[in-house]
This record gives sequence, structure tokens and C-alpha cells, in this order.
Amino acid sequence: MYLQFVLWDLSKSNVSVEDLRGYLRDYAVEAYSQLPGMRLKMWFANPDRQVWGAVYLWDGAEYMDGPARVSRAVELIGYPPTSVSVFELEAAAEGNSAYDGLMTLGRAFG
Repeated sequence: MYLQFVLWDLSKSNVSVEDLRGYLRDYAVEAYSQLPGMRLKMWFANPDRQVWGAVYLWDGAEYMDGPARVSRAVELIGYPPTSVSVFELEAAAEGNSAYDGLMTLGRAFG
């Protein structure tokens, strides 16, 4: 399995973190949920620092082209990510969470 980190510096973009939250609610969460080989994607932001990004967990490197089929982020933000990094997964642990699922967690959903 592979982890992929994608970051944008939004300081030169015309979109805000709030605009991108709408993209998550209205399109991206559902679209990405259909990608084969993607175990998990979590989006994150720091509005004060104008940073937007995502972490992916992929079943294998051969699936990492999936975002090219569904992403609208480059179109919305106006330029490609500032940074992209890929790492092999060494280990994972799942804790005893108070939440049943991840799909509607986060600031984009309230």
C-alpha cells in the first residue's frame, strides 16, 4: 500500500478554503468514493496559512492515476499542486473511534 500527500498553497488562487468545501460537498467526496484501488482519501486545510491538501491511501501504485479521472481541483484552484509526495506504507493501526464512518465527517459537512 502507498500513501500520497498532495498540497496546494492557495495564496495565488482565486478560490478560498470555503469554496473548496463546497466542491467536497457537491462533488468530490462522492466521485472519489468510486475510485478503484483507493482505500481512503482525507482532505485537510489551514485557512489562516492558505493551505489545502489531501492524503490518499492506495492499494497499489498502479491505482494512483485515479484522481486524473475525477479531480476538478486543478481547474478550480487554477494550477497544479505545490507539492506531491508518495511513500510506502510501513504499518497502520485503527483505533476505537466514536464515529462509525468517515464519509460525512469534517468541516465541509457542518
